[in-house]
Amino acid sequence: MTVQLGFDPDVLREKYRVERDKRLRPEGSRQYQALEGELAHFIDDPHTPRISRDAVHDQVDVVVIGGGFGGLLLGARLRDLGYDGIRLVEQGGDFGGTWYWNRYPGAACDTEAYIYLPLLEETGYMPTEKYVKAPEILEHCRRIARHYRLYDDALLQTRVSGVTWSEDTALWTIETDRGDVFTARYVCMTAGAMQKPKLPGVPGIESFVGHTFHTSRWDFAYTGEELERLADRKVAIVGTGATAVQAIPHLGASAGHLYVVQRTPSAVNARDNRPTDEVWAASLHPGWQRERMDNFSTFVAGGDAETDLVNDGWTAIYRLRTLSGGVLDEIDDFAKMEEIRARVEAVVRDPATAEGLKPWFRALCKRPCFNDDYLETFNRPNVTLIDTDGQGIERVTPTGIVVGGTEYDVDCLVFASGFQVGAPFAKRLGYDVVGRGGRALSEKFATGISTLYGMQTNGFPNFFIVALNQVGVSSNFAHVLDVQSRHISQVIAEADRRKARAVDVVVADEEAWVRTVFESSRANLEFLESCTPGYYNNEGQPNATTSRRNGAYGPGIVAFDHLISDWRAQGSWSGLSFETA
Repeated sequence: MTVQLGFDPDVLREKYRVERDKRLRPEGSRQYQALEGELAHFIDDPHTPRISRDAVHDQVDVVVIGGGFGGLLLGARLRDLGYDGIRLVEQGGDFGGTWYWNRYPGAACDTEAYIYLPLLEETGYMPTEKYVKAPEILEHCRRIARHYRLYDDALLQTRVSGVTWSEDTALWTIETDRGDVFTARYVCMTAGAMQKPKLPGVPGIESFVGHTFHTSRWDFAYTGEELERLADRKVAIVGTGATAVQAIPHLGASAGHLYVVQRTPSAVNARDNRPTDEVWAASLHPGWQRERMDNFSTFVAGGDAETDLVNDGWTAIYRLRTLSGGVLDEIDDFAKMEEIRARVEAVVRDPATAEGLKPWFRALCKRPCFNDDYLETFNRPNVTLIDTDGQGIERVTPTGIVVGGTEYDVDCLVFASGFQVGAPFAKRLGYDVVGRGGRALSEKFATGISTLYGMQTNGFPNFFIVALNQVGVSSNFAHVLDVQSRHISQVIAEADRRKARAVDVVVADEEAWVRTVFESSRANLEFLESCTPGYYNNEGQPNATTSRRNGAYGPGIVAFDHLISDWRAQGSWSGLSFETA
């Protein structure tokens, strides 16, 4: 029996290709500009006044650079193993990482809170709703830090400026912008994929005389806590990704006029948030959170999970995945995106605006968005969509922006332009790491990242990396960080059990893992090449050697967790060199 489709697959394939090609740029991820010089103010901390303190000169067992989820999880796992000499160094005024910085109106987790907020069972906390707001997430970060005594010896409002290995002492020396110079046996570097903002490479940003800021540094002093100071102002927000989708309904309700500047529309699904069911919460058994995390990540990796425990918009999309290749069946994908485009037509009354908001790409080419108020916002008379047809802003003038030859005067320019996800570590973090023989990490990784299991690299003993490169990943980043924190803490504990002076990586095993990662990317390569540019596909260049080498372990976080858990359980720790003299 022939199934009648409500669309022509060939027509959609061509439409997707045309829309992708409009947005391809030869410079790829280099199209964004660094926040330096006249743009450095975009990364200033608007939340916490700077507090003076004396410089620190001492020694600790483990230093963890970064106080977001990754740093908190590492601190927690190390405390569980009995480590006392732990120091977290964090540039923000408090713990929280991306949730310290991102306080824009509407900010909330877009992954279910029961699997996204770390250490719920350990801290005895249950989120108030399925997708909690930013203040609740930030407070939970503080809860973790208090529970595990991570404020003890922490250095907040502190940027690391250098990390250097000493072969003579088998210690790392850490230097900071506060004049601190201290040593540690182990260094854990959390690379914070969503912590350093980026701006589009648009000329003239520094010439704008109105007010401007990035969404990750929201200026409530200008907007007012309830955005009440925007009532008589013209505001432009640049970007329509996950952050903008959450912020735009609030800006639309408050600004005198809001211009939404769009290069590529997002696929916006229904959110359907709801309070936590107390009866359900009371019925949970010990170990429920990890079981739920595994279940979700199995779905998103295209694996076989009998029951969908999370049962939300994410799993509805990923449920369509085939078990071979790990990508959505193309026809099912087309049908899902047709539903999303039909939702735009049903909600947005102006036909031209609705057409501009329709996403023309496959369902997982860009991070899906979920919001029940975003599309309705474009029915407001004070909200205008400026669709740049994939080209972006031409330039910024002292009083506004130019798109398609038309200048729009604005009082405030808000950049929802994302983060330096794929930038090299040294550029993204603002410091370098110098290992054995005086070799810098930036030098070693110049032509591509090289690690064992994404977390250790030869020539940098007692040094651990928490990032999204060469590890299994999931749409639930917290799951990835949980797996990494458990692994790293166990490696440190094993080194101490053996009374090792240093633990380093065997070159041959490192090279073998790099090959494994590179080959595992093949299955998804054709799909990513067909996608519109974004950080999922290295801005349209997924087949670049460094992109594939620096990418993820293809089978996903659950398979990766099983692989490294089995490796640890074998007890040989092959691939590591424990140096006792």
